[in-house]
Amino acid sequence: MDTHEANPAHSHGPRELCEPALQLYEEALRVGRVSRTALASAPCLIEMSLVHPDTGDDAWMRPVPPSAALAHLLQPITREIDERIRLSTALSRVLTPLASVADENPNLAITVLDGRPQIVSALREAALHAREEVLTAQPGGNRLEHHMRQGLENARSAIAGGARLRHIYQHPARYNSRVKDYVSQVPGDCLQVRTVEQTVERLIIFDRTVAYIPATPERNVALEIRHPALVRYLVQVYEVLWAQATPLTQQLPTTAPGAQVTAVQQSIARLLGEGHVDDVVARKLGISVRTCRSHIAKLMQALGATSRTHLGVLIMRSGIVDTAPATGKGSVPES
Repeated sequence: MDTHEANPAHSHGPRELCEPALQLYEEALRVGRVSRTALASAPCLIEMSLVHPDTGDDAWMRPVPPSAALAHLLQPITREIDERIRLSTALSRVLTPLASVADENPNLAITVLDGRPQIVSALREAALHAREEVLTAQPGGNRLEHHMRQGLENARSAIAGGARLRHIYQHPARYNSRVKDYVSQVPGDCLQVRTVEQTVERLIIFDRTVAYIPATPERNVALEIRHPALVRYLVQVYEVLWAQATPLTQQLPTTAPGAQVTAVQQSIARLLGEGHVDDVVARKLGISVRTCRSHIAKLMQALGATSRTHLGVLIMRSGIVDTAPATGKGSVPES
């Protein structure tokens, strides 16, 4: 019969000692021996070579000194550690020189991050090691609370490492309370924020050496890009956006004289004049369709329009926008 089956209460791993075995071993060390019958309840003492037969009496077992037992038990573990260290050294010696070759291969310099936990972890790690500058472009106007909380955590990590931050949002983010709260918690000398009418998809660049972009519309898959040429290109795209953006500390430009039209409404008017329907306008500006229609209603009120068609005519006459409508007509399309 298997010893563990006979003593199910003491069943455990092959390199473990149960409490009864420890008590027997301690007693054996005190008196110098332990009976074989007593070991029936603690077979692990024999399995781990902590006792050996008494050459003068088969009914008894002698304890092995703890120092000798420990050296015997650690010997295979030490040998395995030594082998792993040698293997690690050999692999590092062979593969490290090839890292520069991998950096030149775009297929090896792009990593797919599948799932939000993996994306969050990669961004947190990149922020922790940032030392110079973090560039971000964040589309949309409604910044979710957990996104801003994670962003603040990453910002503090980057600043602690000596990095400076530049953020680009869309104009509606100016009126988002979470964005205002975020800006108030980041030291002003470490952060610059600008807003634009329209921006590219989400883009985050750390120290101009690694960039992150979404790989799916749902943003649950991302690409980590380390190829120098691709990162340089994305930095150039960012700098163009930055040059066209308005600092958060400055008011957005006003519109036509006498017309109480905000910059966001001016953007909506231009997009409507180009022939876009409400949901497309909302998507381009990073706002909800409901908010977009609310702005359109205020725009109609400001210009005194009685219908969407009338609004299209008044937009062109008011000088709010310079671009002629894509439809060639003086009307604003219905949603």
